[in-house]
Amino acid sequence: MIRPSCWTSSLLVLALAAPLVGQTQTQNRNVSKSGTTAGAFLEIPVGARAVSVGSAFVAVSGDATTLYWNPAGAARLPETQILFTRSSWFADLRFDYVAVALPLGDAGTLGLSMTSLGSGDMPVRTIERPEGTGELFNASSIAIGVHYARNLSDRFSIGFTGKYVSESIWHMQAQAFAADIGALFTTGFFNGLRIGALISNFGTDLKLAGRDTRSFIRVDDRKMGSNDQIPTNIEMDSWPLPLNFQFGISTEVVNNEVYRVTVAMDALHPSDNYESINVGAEFAFQEFLFLRGGYRAIGLFDREGGLAAGGGVLANLFGGGMQGRLDYGYSDYGRLGTVHVLTVGITL
Repeated sequence: MIRPSCWTSSLLVLALAAPLVGQTQTQNRNVSKSGTTAGAFLEIPVGARAVSVGSAFVAVSGDATTLYWNPAGAARLPETQILFTRSSWFADLRFDYVAVALPLGDAGTLGLSMTSLGSGDMPVRTIERPEGTGELFNASSIAIGVHYARNLSDRFSIGFTGKYVSESIWHMQAQAFAADIGALFTTGFFNGLRIGALISNFGTDLKLAGRDTRSFIRVDDRKMGSNDQIPTNIEMDSWPLPLNFQFGISTEVVNNEVYRVTVAMDALHPSDNYESINVGAEFAFQEFLFLRGGYRAIGLFDREGGLAAGGGVLANLFGGGMQGRLDYGYSDYGRLGTVHVLTVGITL
């Protein structure tokens, strides 16, 4: 049954929050925070389901992508899940995410994930040889995460992620370690309104190092015959990871045996950008067919695009012994183009 009070409260929060976000950014428009962090691939949204609801997913769970969005949600997964997702990112980059969530009963839930962004091989070009030297190079970014989540009560869950982060280009590499901390609470009002919070990418800095910074110099050009092959290394700067605080709410405004409508809203406070809001909704027909839509980066004055949509199906496999899930997500990034995401999941 539809609860008008839930719709009213959600719209009221959005109406109050959006102007405040916009006002804050207007006052600070002359102070840009873009390009002040490394490891930007850690901010790429994961999973077709989450992308299609405008990345409003901190207070939503139900599949293994919750390990990325809020590890606390993994404590509420009843069965083992294996998930693979691929995104067609900008500039022909390939973005992949693989996750496994293993519930251990009262002991909690363990998870393992890997995120990768890669360019593929590209020719090395120089001023002297603009058509290529015959060598190939590539750029890649990888994050490997270990997750643990547990229900502290029937309403409150916590989750933790420890991850190794690596970025490389040709013969250079940077490494860091980071942690995510999430919490998820189910209230006793508005059809069990859920409140989620996440602090992500709290960790060490990234600093490139490798033989591409090595060169050979002559200590004193004024002296004839002095050694001109003294090895030196260029000292690279360190850059922090994109720290982000995200707060979200979600609830079911319709929930019966045939239909379910879930609405969600997230507020973001990243270290390398201004505050913004994501909103989205999911319509489910008999928990078999799903339609989704959303809008991201509301209130961000320099955003590109924002509209998101998608859908999916859930079906029993092999006589009902396991379930298979196929989801598709679309997100518009304005002048940058569109992003298409495909996710395949299996529940054991």
